[in-house]
Amino acid sequence: MSGAEITEAGAENALCKRCHQYPITHQIRSEHVCKNCFIQYVMTKAVKRMETYRVRGPSTQVRKLLLPFSFGPSSASLLYMLDQHIQGQFDRRRRAAYELYVVHIDLYLDPADRKDASELLEKYEARFPRHTYLSIGLEEALLLDDIDWKALNIERPPETDVQRPAAERLQHLLGSMSSATSRADIASTLLTRLLVDTAKRNNCDSVLFGDSTTRLAEKTLTETAKGRGFALPWQVSDKASPYGIAFNYPLRDLLKKEIVAYTTLTTPPLSDLVIYQEPLSHISASSKSTTIDDLMAQYFQSVEENYPSIVANVVRTSSKLQSPTTDDTTECGLCGLPVARGTDGIHGWGGDQNPGSQPTNENRSGILCYGCSRSMNS
Repeated sequence: MSGAEITEAGAENALCKRCHQYPITHQIRSEHVCKNCFIQYVMTKAVKRMETYRVRGPSTQVRKLLLPFSFGPSSASLLYMLDQHIQGQFDRRRRAAYELYVVHIDLYLDPADRKDASELLEKYEARFPRHTYLSIGLEEALLLDDIDWKALNIERPPETDVQRPAAERLQHLLGSMSSATSRADIASTLLTRLLVDTAKRNNCDSVLFGDSTTRLAEKTLTETAKGRGFALPWQVSDKASPYGIAFNYPLRDLLKKEIVAYTTLTTPPLSDLVIYQEPLSHISASSKSTTIDDLMAQYFQSVEENYPSIVANVVRTSSKLQSPTTDDTTECGLCGLPVARGTDGIHGWGGDQNPGSQPTNENRSGILCYGCSRSMNS
């Protein structure tokens, strides 16, 4: 049962602190509320973040927004909320301001797992038929032209072994990483690059990530620990990214446990379609298969339960970070984010925070940011 649900004895006799009409069933931070008020709270938080995409005046332009879809509670809930939001626009104005391009990037390399994912996506498409759906494999990132494969000290995978399936080549690339954290980091980076490329190729104006407050807090500490803290302004805030497309986080004001609870309250419930993660209470920091991502997820899972205000404070603080303003930058060969000249990864960074005092390594075939170079060299 989700932490957002009320389980204490006698709770059914207390009335909602908001409407004062119905018995309490859920908790919003420290406030006990009924089912209806909880649903309204969650929906309002998400829709408020979509104010930019409301119908304005007589314009007939419909914006296309890409929604990354993982089958988890957050992306599933966001799809449900946006579907309701679009229907509301049709009911009021007979037209919608935007349409969704739902993209599932399959991380599974096993054909049986991919078949299951394809069948599940078809169920979502049947329930929410107004949107466009696409499923692609992560190995398609190997075909991206804007990744500097030479900067990674490898030949471009599609040209070196055309006889092997792309999924096998990707598995070989990730398998060459020496640590679980590096493998997860490279896979996550390729995922982002593929999402951006897909959004651009399909003329999308923005990418709507389903990250909750909890997920953004995890990302804040995870990316900092990986040496990619400079990228936080784009990874946790609603703004234009260096990729030339906007990133938005409509669920940024909701805790993960609130979203999980919401999946059981929709009509019909989403719970029969959602893939829930198991609790992360048994992860060992000493295990070779444990990643920084796992440890941060485990930490915030416990913090969210007892101290939700701390989770929110982490996100509010990180959202105040400003993007680098210097024009003397180049793109990282892997993640594509701007790198100040003279700070090209671990090869040029010697602990000095002043870019002007750090020599650029001109002998390298490409430049990697500090975070990507750590992953490639660990």
